Amino acid sequence: MNSIPISILGCILVFLVLISGFFSGSETALMSLNRYRLRHQANSGHKAAQRTARLLEDRDRLISLILLGNNFVNILASAIATVIALRLMGEAGIAVATGLLTIVILVFAEVTPKTFATRRAEQFAFVASAVYVPLMYVTYPLVAATNWLSSTILRLLKTDAPADDEHLSSDELRTVLSETAGMIPQRHRDMLVNILDLGTVSVSDIMVPRNEIVGIDLDDPWDEVMKDISDSPHSRLLVYRENVDNVIGFIYLRKMIDALRSGKINRAYLESAVRDPYYIPEGTTLTVQLLNFQREKRRVGLVVDEYGDIQGMLTLEDILEEIVGEFDNDPRISPAEIRPQPDGSFIVDGTAQVRNLNRSFNWSLPSEGPKTLNGIVVEHFENFPPKGAVFTFNGHPMTILAVEDNKVQQVRIEPNDVDTQDEESTAVS
Repeated sequence: MNSIPISILGCILVFLVLISGFFSGSETALMSLNRYRLRHQANSGHKAAQRTARLLEDRDRLISLILLGNNFVNILASAIATVIALRLMGEAGIAVATGLLTIVILVFAEVTPKTFATRRAEQFAFVASAVYVPLMYVTYPLVAATNWLSSTILRLLKTDAPADDEHLSSDELRTVLSETAGMIPQRHRDMLVNILDLGTVSVSDIMVPRNEIVGIDLDDPWDEVMKDISDSPHSRLLVYRENVDNVIGFIYLRKMIDALRSGKINRAYLESAVRDPYYIPEGTTLTVQLLNFQREKRRVGLVVDEYGDIQGMLTLEDILEEIVGEFDNDPRISPAEIRPQPDGSFIVDGTAQVRNLNRSFNWSLPSEGPKTLNGIVVEHFENFPPKGAVFTFNGHPMTILAVEDNKVQQVRIEPNDVDTQDEESTAVS
């Protein structure tokens, strides 16, 4: 090497630094690729993506190849820099060469290429894969020996390789969706998150409570039955005798249009059109129930508790509205439970569900306990409070406006939340 001119050695040194930068940058680019985007591109027929995906299937070999190449280049560069320093400055040049080479490698072979690689990861990785694929075959014996030696040492240290689990949990998927702002419309992201939430919500959280079920009592006079049918805003009606506990089934009004128009409908025809009831255990999650509706070819069912008592009614639309939002704003179908007031407060019906309150006010009221505002109030007071009672629940000040028929009918919720989370209450006579 002493016979080689210094100018040539300098050119070789610059070339080695550039090669070192390529190894460092390509490692960062390949390891920081979005694996889902890469998989999508590969499945779409993108040749460079397919080549890169194959390369990343064996990351241990790839990392060994990059490290072998990078270390070989850095060591060779260090040797050449030492020779140049000795020939220019003698023994004193060794220290100078070490310091200068450290700075050069740090800036031009580490920091700069790795920063560039993080900004252009995909392009850098595709170019690097074209280099590494043939290089992997050429250096296979050396890389294989290095991996075997490394694996042997790890086994002696009793270090097991972690499972390569690429599956995302629901929480991780929520994080991925939250980071797609600008790529997926907000509306679509909300729908996807709502789908994930279906598995954590039970049918009892969104069902129509038993006391609000609209149906037809076959023991009523025929004129009243016909009036109930003609005035109903629903397409499906529960049919029972005397009370909801004596359920006969459901009728689908759209299948009775011809009979209603021709006037041929009578009590016998109505009873023959009733479809058997479908029952849903109250602990069933919405994800499971959506599939059950599909399998049973049903659109409506009665929610029952462990004793078989009817607790409420659930429709397919109720589940779909959890995903896409309300379908119909007809006040006959969906009464306005939350009414804003001029002073900024809200008057809320006691039947308002906790989930609707959380959505409307961006609250985080607990959903494990009572499902309605009435349930929250009764649980707080451990009794039915008098009209005018004021209390703070979970930091939200509330005033009881009306209590009738063993239920809290209306509650006023003030616009400003109380800072403290302590629950306090006072009764106003």
